[in-house]
Amino acid sequence: DFCTGFDSDNSSGEFSEANHKVPEMLDLDPHQSRTGKHNGETEIQENGIKRHRTSLPAPMFSRSDFSVWSILKKCIGLELSKITMPIVFNEPLSFLQRITEYMEHIYLINKACSHADPLERMQAVAAFAVSAVASQWERTGKPFNPLLGETYELTREDLGFRFISEQVSHHPPISAFYSEGLNKDFIFHGSIYPKLKFWGKSIEAEPRGTITLELLKHNEAYTWTNPTCCVHNVIIGKLWLEQYGVVEIVNHSTGDKCVLNFKPCGLFGKELHRVEGYIQDKHRKKLCVIYGKWTECLWCTDPTTYETYKKSEKRGGEQKKKSVSEEDIKSENDEADDMPEVQDTVQFIPGSKLLWRINCRPPNSSQMYNFTSFAVSLNELEKGMEGILAPTDCRLRPDIRNMENGNMDVASKEKERLEEKQRAARKERAKDEVEWHTRWFHQGTNPYTGTPDWLYSGGYFDRNFSDCPDIY
Repeated sequence: DFCTGFDSDNSSGEFSEANHKVPEMLDLDPHQSRTGKHNGETEIQENGIKRHRTSLPAPMFSRSDFSVWSILKKCIGLELSKITMPIVFNEPLSFLQRITEYMEHIYLINKACSHADPLERMQAVAAFAVSAVASQWERTGKPFNPLLGETYELTREDLGFRFISEQVSHHPPISAFYSEGLNKDFIFHGSIYPKLKFWGKSIEAEPRGTITLELLKHNEAYTWTNPTCCVHNVIIGKLWLEQYGVVEIVNHSTGDKCVLNFKPCGLFGKELHRVEGYIQDKHRKKLCVIYGKWTECLWCTDPTTYETYKKSEKRGGEQKKKSVSEEDIKSENDEADDMPEVQDTVQFIPGSKLLWRINCRPPNSSQMYNFTSFAVSLNELEKGMEGILAPTDCRLRPDIRNMENGNMDVASKEKERLEEKQRAARKERAKDEVEWHTRWFHQGTNPYTGTPDWLYSGGYFDRNFSDCPDIY
């Protein structure tokens, strides 16, 4: 039952990695669960946890008749955020919703909060930082560019967090977000402004902006920036995705640092998806080595074991490339009692501890833009929600809603209408010399890095939406 991440026998409400492995808490088959108690119409599971939808209203639209090249050949070397792309290359989510997918593996933040040892906390935070990019695997659709003033909120009581984001700038496009634990155990916030460039055969997104995680009980703050993301074969062939670059996670309280190298794939693809790195203390002493793939799993081991293993490997010793079975994992990591039977392509070093493993996707994921189960639920508009949400929330955006429902022509017209409305509003403000004011975030300085950042102003969840802009 790994894919559902929900063990219906565990109703104690206590946190455990086994019952939080997949954060959606949903059954992929709506007619059946382990207990066999659900039918397709049940809204609430027997322990009171609300169920979320398990598929999109309409399957993905085929892109095979469209040439990306016909649009992109005019854009070589240009900043892509100013280019209007046809809707067929999109996925039915706003970039603000895509950012919310950081929270898919929130059990890793909970794990970090629960550890007394700062090294184990950093290991969990490192796993969280890697897991944040994992949902992008095989996601070659482009999220919708948020409109200026657009927002997205998500409250998940089953997972213990709430999240709010706002598009705070249009040129350059900047998205700010803030999330907090419902138990007041963490704050997670940041601003992201990806710089997109087209290089002939590939599109590169260099992420700018700082991501900050504060573990309140431990009085600790961690900061990092995501790796660069690149989509290959945009002209011909199968699109594929690569993440590369060095990610440095700093613990500003202890001075510990985690350096993760997302390796470029290399000439023969040997390094594809590989992540390797280490955690060091403030005196630069290596405390542990981390290795794995951002598309699969992450392990850690002590530096001596790692070096010994690498040397024996070079000597062509007994060590052979070994796939990890469920039994191996269980013997190495007693917390992994709900693991799927999978064959990894990561070379496993005996004695390693499992830090994180990717969630398996719903069986119909390829017809749903390769969404994870968590992503499938993000644009769900439940009964009564419209009266509660801010009028700027992505779920109310007509072009995304129509695309999700399979109405591509209407979606395309709505997208043009919204962009035109945004342009007209900008001209009007320029004419009247009125400045745009963000609603939920303000410009400031990151208290830990000293760099410019967008900080949450508070008050969103008081639900006073009277002065929200009319953007749809």
